[in-house]
Amino acid sequence: MNQLVKKAQKGDEKAYIILFKKYEEDIYRMAYMYVRNQEDALDIVQETAYKSFDQIKTLKQPEYFKSWLIRIAINTAINQLRKKKNIVHLRPDHIDIMCANEHDVPLQMTLKELIEGLNENEKSVLLLKFYADYTINRISGILDMPIGTVKTILYRSLEKLRKQLNKEDIYEQ
Repeated sequence: MNQLVKKAQKGDEKAYIILFKKYEEDIYRMAYMYVRNQEDALDIVQETAYKSFDQIKTLKQPEYFKSWLIRIAINTAINQLRKKKNIVHLRPDHIDIMCANEHDVPLQMTLKELIEGLNENEKSVLLLKFYADYTINRISGILDMPIGTVKTILYRSLEKLRKQLNKEDIYEQ
């Protein structure tokens, strides 16, 4: 893996393509969690490919290629959302993609809506922790934040979600 990164850094396009294809699906899923539609997510994947190829020489530690790539994808997704200044809500045709089975649909939609209410840092930390299954240390590296800050954001955002879920439970009863 590190050898492929080093080859790509020297301008080997084939090595870069092999590397990028290995993580393309992960990038798409992460992008989709931010923008909530296929076209925009695919645009983010394409832009991430362009940016990462253009900047691969700046990667200092080849072993962190995936983290570096995910960071570019997240920043690209956030920038795209800022440009559009609107949040695309979960549409019915996306439910089958986002949910494992029919019984989870209401809960999944509620969680998606709650996550959409978080700020960018909170959303990024939660998605990286629970969706991409990264450790706190890895999230710290990807987002370029101190570990303590990542922990604080994680615990505060989880508390926000708990409070929101409790409010919704009260209204439903």
